[in-house]
Amino acid sequence: MRHRVGQRKLNRTSAHRMAMLRNMVTSLLEHERIVTTVPKAKEARRLAEKTISLAKRGGLSNLRLAARTVKSREVLKKVFGELKERYANRPGGYTRIMQIGFRRGDSADMAIVELVDRKEKPKSEKAAKKEAAKESQE
Repeated sequence: MRHRVGQRKLNRTSAHRMAMLRNMVTSLLEHERIVTTVPKAKEARRLAEKTISLAKRGGLSNLRLAARTVKSREVLKKVFGELKERYANRPGGYTRIMQIGFRRGDSADMAIVELVDRKEKPKSEKAAKKEAAKESQE
């Protein structure tokens, strides 16, 4: 039985696991979308949600607590600026996990972790021209 067991071990030492999860959360907050395995996604989601909640509360103490997880100053500024404003009225649930199938090499269950309400990147000129040409043909 696994009653009251804190988190998944992910077949790593505690130092390796925490470093990996911090890097994943930093990447998630920077790019707003990452692809990883389902167990790693579920663990990264926990840290990302806590970090965004700290940003919403604001203050120096919470900034320092968030800096334990987020290892980039630029990303930390983004979390305490842009993301804080974006999720000001949302009471939680800042991330979404979508399963995308199995990895070809080892059949690991893969997932996309992304921030909800994220802005889509503008399409490149080439993609926009293709889309316009496609619409004009119809």
